[in-house]
Amino acid sequence: MNSPTATDSLDPISRTDESEALDRAVRRALWRLLPLLTVANVFNYLDRVNVSFAALTMNAELGLSATQFGFGAGLFYAGYVLFQVPSNLGLYRLGARRWLAGIMVVWGLVASAAAFAVGPVSFAVLRLLSGAAEAGLTPGIILYLSFWFPVQYRARILALYLAAIPFSSVVGGPICGLILQIHKFLGLSGWRWMFILEGLPACLLGFLTWKILVDRPADAKWLTPKERAALEKMQDRKVHTEQRQNLFEAFSDSRVLALTSIQFLHVAGSIGVGIWLPQILKAHGISNLRASVLSAVPSLFAVVAMMLWARHVDRHGRPVLHLSLTLFLGAAGLVLSVLSNSLTIALIGITIAVVGINSVRGIFWAIPPQFLAGAAAAGGIAFINGMGNSGGFAGPLAVGWLKDRTGSFPAGLLVLAGGLLLSSVIAASLGRLQRSA
Repeated sequence: MNSPTATDSLDPISRTDESEALDRAVRRALWRLLPLLTVANVFNYLDRVNVSFAALTMNAELGLSATQFGFGAGLFYAGYVLFQVPSNLGLYRLGARRWLAGIMVVWGLVASAAAFAVGPVSFAVLRLLSGAAEAGLTPGIILYLSFWFPVQYRARILALYLAAIPFSSVVGGPICGLILQIHKFLGLSGWRWMFILEGLPACLLGFLTWKILVDRPADAKWLTPKERAALEKMQDRKVHTEQRQNLFEAFSDSRVLALTSIQFLHVAGSIGVGIWLPQILKAHGISNLRASVLSAVPSLFAVVAMMLWARHVDRHGRPVLHLSLTLFLGAAGLVLSVLSNSLTIALIGITIAVVGINSVRGIFWAIPPQFLAGAAAAGGIAFINGMGNSGGFAGPLAVGWLKDRTGSFPAGLLVLAGGLLLSSVIAASLGRLQRSA
């Protein structure tokens, strides 16, 4: 019997006993694993975006210029990039349960320590350490989920997990705005309490991860023997001759390099907008609290859109086309946001951009496991995410630098739009690279 191809795996599942057992196993794994991992991702991204709300009062207290803030906020991604591949290889060798639990505890402690920054240098150093601490979380969970869910479910599963990113902004904006109102409680400013109250829960999540996760389907006592066998068989079928399994081959694969470029430009746009969004809105003459609340509006639409778009791709295919379309939508939204001085037009444009940017995620991360397996998947996914996330340094810094020189945000947003447009063009070439590999 020939090995199934990635195309075959997208066909509807035949209703055999084996496929029914697989469906049951997937549903049980979803309810067992996704709630904890998604909550962890909410706090993970809240830690990345809360610095944008802290800036509303922190910058003045610490004497940070726009460039210094953009540099410090972006430096998070230097640590994130450096530790990405080693961390994911550690997870692959030692197991997800202990590795992810350890990451969460360390990251929670380091994120909380940002409350004690006293100037530009300490702020930058603490952001660097925070990035290093949580480097392995997202690529590790993406790899971990590939152990449990077949390709025909994967865009939806990843969208459910990654919906935590815009959702963290939906809940984070109002929460951060309220915490900022704290005035010198126990001698600490509101922005310092923000880092403490939003960092320490990660430690608790680390202990829950240790108790709840198991490394592989074979270890899942909460599945029946038939359900475990179905998931293990799915895992065996996933590794076929079209997949890279050698770590160093993965680093030189043209598809990996293209996806890394896309991820760099996408993250630059995503973080460049997210870090500066409260200040972009405040520049229209509104209060800190109103800016914090309005910043949640784009993400509210994005949570719904990214799950619907991923579901459509799982059902109808053509992920490369939809990846290119979502990136183009992000670029178009940013251009619209700067065409007028109206707060309403700016918010509509940014909402369109955030919908496109977030809809990229589930579609994008469903692609690498289709041609990477084993150590190549561990290293390749981490390489794509790590090198790509260096865009998280470039985006905020570019917007901050241009803001200092022009006195406003449109120039920086147009640069981010240009990067997203370029990534859309690169994404459109992935189909040709897939066929030639």
